[in-house]
Amino acid sequence: MANSDPTKLKLTKNFGIPGIALSVTRIPNTSRLVFGSSDFKLYEVDCAAEKPEPKAFSGEGHQSYVTGVALIENGLVSCSYDGTLLWWNLDTKERVRSVDAHALWVRRVVASPDGKLVVSVADDMLGKIWNAQTGELLQTLADHKPMTPNDFPSMLFAAAFSPDGQVLATGDKIGHIAIWDVASGKKISELEAPGLYTWDPKQRRHSIGGIRSLAFSPDGKLLVAGGIGHIGNIDHLDGPSRFETFEWQAGKKLYDVADKVKGLVEHIAFDPEGKWMVGSGGDNAGFVSFLKTENGQIIHQDKAPMHIHQSVMNETADTLYAVGHNRIAVFEWKAA
Repeated sequence: MANSDPTKLKLTKNFGIPGIALSVTRIPNTSRLVFGSSDFKLYEVDCAAEKPEPKAFSGEGHQSYVTGVALIENGLVSCSYDGTLLWWNLDTKERVRSVDAHALWVRRVVASPDGKLVVSVADDMLGKIWNAQTGELLQTLADHKPMTPNDFPSMLFAAAFSPDGQVLATGDKIGHIAIWDVASGKKISELEAPGLYTWDPKQRRHSIGGIRSLAFSPDGKLLVAGGIGHIGNIDHLDGPSRFETFEWQAGKKLYDVADKVKGLVEHIAFDPEGKWMVGSGGDNAGFVSFLKTENGQIIHQDKAPMHIHQSVMNETADTLYAVGHNRIAVFEWKAA
């Protein structure tokens, strides 16, 4: 596989879409995306088309924002603030199963690397592992506290499988990370990233931040958490984008990066060789940031035409698709 050079990244295409795209996945070996929207719908769009036209999935869907989409064997699973997980046939775009999964907002659904499992995380502070083919609940993961240290409701934003699918990480609003054995559902470790959480004890008595993204390195040794650093005005996302990188098995933080680019790091992904990572997100605007894995050095950044809620790379790591506020953006670069 040729090595991609992220310093040559360019915004090559962007186009409007209905509503706010909150989540995205890509059909392998294509430029076709499926994204979940603030208008409660799922859409498919081919970014390679001269004039990309999103097409909505048919049948009864979600009753609130579609906050996660995950590809599985022979289908797709989506999640929503309505508390449900829905299974879809990718060919017909019709719903095949509905599961009442959580008591509160579901923040994300993520598929295991082999597509046989999915995990959902929600504001009931539970992670749940499901059989991706049958919808059977296999494990319930209970560790994250329902209240912040200041007695406000907490939130459970992020989850990530290790590359071998045997380990799972979940991350919450106050910066607590739980690490789980997937087969048994037992917690095997934990990490803390309090630098991703801001509490205002004076003016607004309110908090913001949290772990918004998690990713394991391709060799499974590192775990990176993304979010936002300390915020002076919690009514706005005016804090620095922030990455915290851990050797999770040793319980050791290697480094953190609080960048001049402001806003939430909503999604993190590694190149296949693990030499660099990309974080995407934003405040009112959007950004993509590329960092060296070994030390967190920022090697390239670019602006996006919208706040990015999620992004996805292709197999050769030379194209990045980003979705967000009323737009989809495509970034491309040449292999070195």
